[in-house]
Parts: sequence; C-alpha cells; structure tokens
Amino acid sequence: MLAAIKRFLSEATAQRAPGPAAEDELQLAAAALLFHVIAIDGVVSDDERTMLTDLLSRRFALSVDEAASLAKKAEGADAEAVDLYGFTSVLKRRLEIGDRERIIEMMWKLVYADGTVHEFEDNAVWRVAELLAVPTATRIALKKKVRDSGRH
Repeated sequence: MLAAIKRFLSEATAQRAPGPAAEDELQLAAAALLFHVIAIDGVVSDDERTMLTDLLSRRFALSVDEAASLAKKAEGADAEAVDLYGFTSVLKRRLEIGDRERIIEMMWKLVYADGTVHEFEDNAVWRVAELLAVPTATRIALKKKVRDSGRH
C-alpha cells in the first residue's frame, strides 16, 4: 500500500517530457487565453479572429488551417473553463519568463486589433499577467509598445 502511494506521488510530480501531447496542451492553453481576451467584451470581430489565427500561426509555426483549428479548439476550451488558472498554470510551469511575456504582448496585440481597448480586456490582460508572474512594469511597457507601434 505504501509503495503504491509513493509510486502515485512520484508519477504525479514527475516532470513530463515534452512531446506532442505536452506541446498540444501548451498551445491550447496559450490559444485559450488569447481567445478569452478577444471574447471578453462580448464581441469577436473578424479582425480579431484573423489576428488570432495569424499570431498562433507565427508563434507555433502552424499552417493557417492548423492555426484556425487551434483557435476553434481554444474557443471551446475558453467556453468550458471556469477560470483562467487552468490555462495560466500550464504556461507558468512550462514557459520561461520571456515566453510568458510574449503571451502578454500577443494579448495586447489582440486587444488593439479592433481599435478599441475595453476595460474588460485591459482587466483580463492584467489578471493573466499576474497569474503568469509577469511584472506590472513589464505588462504596462508591453501595452505601451503595442499601442505605440500602430502595427498590431
């Protein structure tokens, strides 16, 4: 009995080797957060959907069809989620700070895609940044960088 408990705890806390399933989990977690930020204001524009697909394609080296499929899965995952922690915990555990900061930058690009920053979008990025342990100063600097670039 004790051996079974030890084995269970060992397996539960073991580092997973990055593989296709682990990469899929990472991509879906990122995509779901990105979809969440464009949907939180209640309207998902065509420009936002196009930018989401483009960002996913570039970030994960996916074809347009693969990125569109991932975006569709992300929409479903976001609809089923009760909070953001399930997604952010995957990213925080598996990504270095620079990659987590890139997720926040991608979120800002999506926020600015429709030309309007809704307070819910701003709040969602803030919450995700906090959960990903991205410092406040970095989150604000990324917002300013995206806003000032004009090329979202």
